[in-house]
Amino acid sequence: MGFEKEAGSSTYSLPPYPREDTPLLTKSPPLSSNFKTFANVFISIVGAGVLGLPYSFKRTGYVTGLLMLLSVAFLTYHCMMLLVKTRRKLDSILGFSKIQSFGDLGFTICGPIGRFTVDAMIVLSQAGFCVSYLIFISTTLAFLVNNGIDATKPVFLGFSAKVLFLWGCFPFQLGLNSIKTLTHLAPLSIFADAVDLSAKGAVMVEEVFVFLKNRPNLEAFGGISVFFYGIGVAVYAFEGIGMVLPLESETKDKDKFGRVLGFGMSFIAVLFGAFGVLGYFAFGENTKDIITTNLGPGLISVLVQLGLSINLFFTFPLMMNPVYEVFERRFCGYRYCLWLRWVLVLVVSLVALLVPNFADFLSLVGSSICVVLSFVLPAMFHCLVFKDELGWKCLVSDGAIVVFGFVVAVSGTWSSLSEILAPKA
Repeated sequence: MGFEKEAGSSTYSLPPYPREDTPLLTKSPPLSSNFKTFANVFISIVGAGVLGLPYSFKRTGYVTGLLMLLSVAFLTYHCMMLLVKTRRKLDSILGFSKIQSFGDLGFTICGPIGRFTVDAMIVLSQAGFCVSYLIFISTTLAFLVNNGIDATKPVFLGFSAKVLFLWGCFPFQLGLNSIKTLTHLAPLSIFADAVDLSAKGAVMVEEVFVFLKNRPNLEAFGGISVFFYGIGVAVYAFEGIGMVLPLESETKDKDKFGRVLGFGMSFIAVLFGAFGVLGYFAFGENTKDIITTNLGPGLISVLVQLGLSINLFFTFPLMMNPVYEVFERRFCGYRYCLWLRWVLVLVVSLVALLVPNFADFLSLVGSSICVVLSFVLPAMFHCLVFKDELGWKCLVSDGAIVVFGFVVAVSGTWSSLSEILAPKA
């Protein structure tokens, strides 16, 4: 394995030129308290995926959906801790802490192919998140302008309102994504997060009143055919495993990191479950793929939808930053490259044009990419490092996760693609 070779290094100094074994993070960040670690876990995980949960619960049934959501939350937490334990084990072998990121861990265990695999999954997942952001923003703005009328109908020169809004965002995103450092985006990010939490809270309150008024018919259990669909959406909602190693590195009390992470994941799971159930309970079979488009007319509804759109608009360059880091590290020698960033924004925008349904796309990204990143790779890396120490117990437990991940990846990807490509009535 790669870490056996690395362990033989007599000194720890960065090479003069970037190489595959150069850690992504080289300076020790300030250490975080348990509360700040909890807040960082919350910010790292809570995103646009939660907005597709009510529609997923409609497809799977609310009891099945809740069970899937809680199971995925537990398995995600378990795999996050596998990464932490694997890094700590390798640090004890190397004698120093050189592994700062998921990609560093992949390189240390499997060499360049390990880092390439992690890089590829991170690029695809982060770009997938940004595609979903553009779908949400363009669909929501088109819905508001058209007063709830179908956003896909042509309105100008044969283009739909959704397409026009997507391309309307494009030049502004080119500008935001041209910023070299994320420091300048920090105030906007804080503002966007505050707006996001307020908007989602308002959505949940609105859903309670709608449910008490309408009391729609509800399905507790869905068919087996939608099992992998629901798993894909749930995995997408909890995606954030790429941040667990940097977060653990920045934690002051590392012995309590697992407890803080577990509490954070539990809190988020309860929040996600409540959001999904309330959304489905409020609108029943009329639940749409983007729950905010179910909200009725009124100033509060408009502000909520605009707030969520603003949040995702300013979050877009933050989520694309890992993509730029990988491309600029591999193709530009770590140098800032404006035209490359613009090309990547264009590619993401073109993909967003081709995806008709928000929740279907969440399931596709969750099944095809996030499952591999969140389950398969952590279990595989843990097994490679601990196989001699833990023996058959390690092979059974980690092997079961790897097999489950591959089954969900193949079946869930097929199910999601079938939904996306199927003709809509």
